[in-house]
Amino acid sequence: MSVLEYHLLLALASGPLHGYAIAERVAAESSGALQPRAGSLYRVIARLVALGLVAESEVEPQVAHPGLARRYYTLTARGRRALADDTQRLKRTAAVAEKRLGLARGRS
Repeated sequence: MSVLEYHLLLALASGPLHGYAIAERVAAESSGALQPRAGSLYRVIARLVALGLVAESEVEPQVAHPGLARRYYTLTARGRRALADDTQRLKRTAAVAEKRLGLARGRS
């Protein structure tokens, strides 16, 4: 799973969002390291939908948005499992890195 895919799934873990809100959350949660543009964001969303990790949501917005209707996306059960699995993989990888760098358990 790519870094952008991981952060996109993470953004959806708290509930359905529309594309612009996903991009904002990814940027905020990555401390600005990731700033997905619309083209790349929607290609990743389409790929995650095709894999069954994300679905278009039936959520109706609380406040109507002028202009085109927004599409909302939600994390599927399969997407939640993939996110949890990748989170565990990242934890194991970080533990190995900390050990090799001498950063584990208070050593610096």
